[in-house]
Amino acid sequence: KFKYPKLEAIRCRQVEEIHKTQGDKMACKFTRRFLAAALCSMAALASAQSWPTKNVTIVVPFPAGGTTDVLARAVSTKLSAAIGQSVIVENKPGAGATLGAAVVAKAPADGHTLLMGAVHHTVATSVYKNLQYSFEKDFAPITTVALVPNVLVVSANGPYNSVNDLVAAGKASPEKLSYGSNGNGTAQHMIGTQFQIETGAKVLHVPYKGSAPLTTDLLGGQVDMSFDTITPVLPFIKEGKLKALAVTTAKRSSTLPNVLTLQEAGIPNIAIGTWFGLLAPAATPRSVVARLNSEVVKIIHSPEFRKQMLDIGAEPIGNKPEEMARQIKEETEKFAQLVKAGRVTLD
Repeated sequence: KFKYPKLEAIRCRQVEEIHKTQGDKMACKFTRRFLAAALCSMAALASAQSWPTKNVTIVVPFPAGGTTDVLARAVSTKLSAAIGQSVIVENKPGAGATLGAAVVAKAPADGHTLLMGAVHHTVATSVYKNLQYSFEKDFAPITTVALVPNVLVVSANGPYNSVNDLVAAGKASPEKLSYGSNGNGTAQHMIGTQFQIETGAKVLHVPYKGSAPLTTDLLGGQVDMSFDTITPVLPFIKEGKLKALAVTTAKRSSTLPNVLTLQEAGIPNIAIGTWFGLLAPAATPRSVVARLNSEVVKIIHSPEFRKQMLDIGAEPIGNKPEEMARQIKEETEKFAQLVKAGRVTLD
């Protein structure tokens, strides 16, 4: 006899009906299925109610100081207050954000280890031959936190004042001009690849482990330009140390409204921005994913968080897990085509 009175009453009524119409065998079969489904539902409910039982870690696959890190720390502070447990940000940079992702893919699927993923992971799927995980199969999307436009920037002390100047230089002296990215297989790498395909300019790609070292070299003149997200370079644009020549999104950025899009600057077909979002290991209970989605979306839609995002050039999103999953699938397919066209391969 099932020990939960309300569920037992429902089961008895349905078993009686099945017994009358289909016989003992079907009634017993229904009872087994009913009990299995009920136990699964209660286990899921128990998981959601008991989570979290310890500190939650958000793995950032880039060094401190970049957009991924900034967003993770903004979420962690408020999530900690909401769930009553410490939320720790742990930086694990390397290999175009794939090292940190591999750590989370192999972590216990209990909702206590999360990844602040990004568009870079949809690129890596096609770029890296020997990934230790599948971004679509080994992760459970929670929500997209924000979309951040990428911006083409150069040193204020350099000779380049427009996109046309860079294109001309890239054609006149192939690979003398250089652009930095947050690593091989990242969105910045792909934007640079498409920039060359669309313009015919030949530009040397210089991969870094993150925005902080890239921006340092950009300011120092060791690299000529970058397609980084707005967040890490915005302070230097405001100070006049970097020049913003164009944003890579289809629309202008509300943070830099006077800066042209690449399309407005005469380069068609480039419309790429960088999204950032939370994911958990794939086998994480759906109830825990749902709880995380609920808590994080509340944070994202709060006036305080929205203002914080807009101040750093980010557009807050806060969508459903299935919407994020669909976005990952679509972008994985899109970047696979670009990787093929640009003949980009890495071990």
